[in-house]
Amino acid sequence: MAQDQQTTAGLRWGVKTSFRNYVEGAGGSIEASGGAERTADGAFAFEPAPGAGLRLNASGKPEGRAMFTGEVRFAAHGGMLQVCLADPQVEIGPDGAVISVMDSPMRDRRVVVAKLNMAGAERGGDGAWVFPASITIEGYQVLGDHYPPGTALDPVVVRVSR
Repeated sequence: MAQDQQTTAGLRWGVKTSFRNYVEGAGGSIEASGGAERTADGAFAFEPAPGAGLRLNASGKPEGRAMFTGEVRFAAHGGMLQVCLADPQVEIGPDGAVISVMDSPMRDRRVVVAKLNMAGAERGGDGAWVFPASITIEGYQVLGDHYPPGTALDPVVVRVSR
């Protein structure tokens, strides 16, 4: 079976609902910009960036690297909590799948914030792939040491179209 070439159409990810609730409950702010926007349910939608996209392999599973633009900033406690998640990438290879972000407004360091569970991935009727996600040690550090490595995050949803 030939590989089915796909175009990555967008990323939707809420990071972690309880983190968003914590920030806003503490009187903080959450801002999306530069190609990211807040969705009606509080998650974030990121626009695709030019470059590589996902494709389906011979077994019908996605693989490759999808890049997105946009930035989400969380701030609370008078600046004591500041988190920046910018320009996410979803990478799916033979050794696993991850989502990484640039973790500062200067975009000078990319970190893997979550592992994606390929075995639990589901494909929706709209062409979206839904991946269960869990935080990595780097993600733990980026989110201010709130969630230990392995903690479930909101699912990562990648839309693809032909």
